[in-house]
Amino acid sequence: MLATLQQTAELVELFRGGRKLEFNKGDYVIHPGELPPGVFYIERGLVKAYDITRYGDENLLIIRKEHELFPLIWAITGQERQVIYQALAPTTVWRISRKEFLDFMQANTEAMAPLLDMTLEMYRLHSERIINLEYRTVRERLISFLLTMSNRFGVKTPDGLMIEVPLKHQDIASSINATRETTSRELSALDRKGLLSSKQSQIVLKDIEALESHLTR
Repeated sequence: MLATLQQTAELVELFRGGRKLEFNKGDYVIHPGELPPGVFYIERGLVKAYDITRYGDENLLIIRKEHELFPLIWAITGQERQVIYQALAPTTVWRISRKEFLDFMQANTEAMAPLLDMTLEMYRLHSERIINLEYRTVRERLISFLLTMSNRFGVKTPDGLMIEVPLKHQDIASSINATRETTSRELSALDRKGLLSSKQSQIVLKDIEALESHLTR
């Protein structure tokens, strides 16, 4: 990480001078077809970014968590590609205008450090998604995706490593270039093998070592 605690605190303080908004699970933060009304900082909760394919399916792009900003590309470049943002859990955000954000960045160059940290993390996640698609089988891509998600959202429990974010089978399927039916079938197969449990969008990885062994090239 490049940013110091003070640099991060100053960036957060900028957003806390803006408007505080509360969202329930399922609420749109940025509606379909809507241009971003500002730049958001997540104080608590989860926000899913996705778009709609030509076939009408949701295509998961990324899940934003606490202490992250969005939409980051639009905030910096002004370019946006009709991405929808929706709360996956009760969520609190702070919103400022893009002008306020850019003015602060130009006047406080040291604030670029936490922003660069976030940008690098986003780049890493998208790179991992590309690497994931190199696996030939759906099972390999599924396991690779779940391990990546566990690194970002995993919480240790007595039953294993719980991915603390609700994941619909369609979200997973769109991320690994598979159909929802095939994804559900592979999740069930791994469940029967005792490698994970999948119930009501909650996934627990029970045997990380065994799952990783499927990815040996």
